[in-house]
Amino acid sequence: MGFTESRDATGVVMVQVEGQLIVGNRQELKELVQNLTDRGERRILIDFSRTGYIDSSGLGALVSISKRIREMGGELRLAGLNEDLRSLFELTKLDTLFAIAETPQQALASF
Repeated sequence: MGFTESRDATGVVMVQVEGQLIVGNRQELKELVQNLTDRGERRILIDFSRTGYIDSSGLGALVSISKRIREMGGELRLAGLNEDLRSLFELTKLDTLFAIAETPQQALASF
């Protein structure tokens, strides 16, 4: 379980979330994104292809991350949500806050 960071050919930073995004690791993700924005990164993709569960604190962390990136003039995309996670975003109406793509490739193409 953890987060890995990489960069695609167009300069978009991709953060892969492995396992779960929960109260125990949400701060780690927030700090990772803060470090990215502090370095001047403005186009960030968070890939949930390898994520099975996000709890309410994880959702709160994503909202906080989204706000920070927007305030800095950046763009955030989410990708790879499984059916349960997609339903969670729809039920909480967070699908209206985030730009969500089916695959990381589709998300990258939308930047």
